[in-house]
Amino acid sequence: QVQLVESGGGLVQAGGSLRLSCVVSGIRLNSFNAMGWYRQAPGKQRELVAGISNWGSTNYADSVKGRFTISRDNAKNMLYLQMNSLKPEDTAVYYCNVGWSASNVDYWGQGTQVTVSS
Repeated sequence: QVQLVESGGGLVQAGGSLRLSCVVSGIRLNSFNAMGWYRQAPGKQRELVAGISNWGSTNYADSVKGRFTISRDNAKNMLYLQMNSLKPEDTAVYYCNVGWSASNVDYWGQGTQVTVSS
């Protein structure tokens, strides 16, 4: 059974930093070729924040480019999102997602709340 558990969210002032972590269990992280972090703010649709492929290529939403960094540690089965220079508009529930780009099968964590105060 594949499970994803996020951690690292919290309340931070604008300009601060947080590091989100996602531990994957039940399958090796390098079994997937598409991994990413999504977020959903109240009243808004879930959006892709950052993605990383199994060969290491990354992509970011324009709103977070230069501030957020996605990374992974296959040995620890962990996915990370380093968030710097946080803004109030970054406030959302952040979700970890893993899957295969050529498949409609993917897995989600339960989410972790990030709140940025002005």
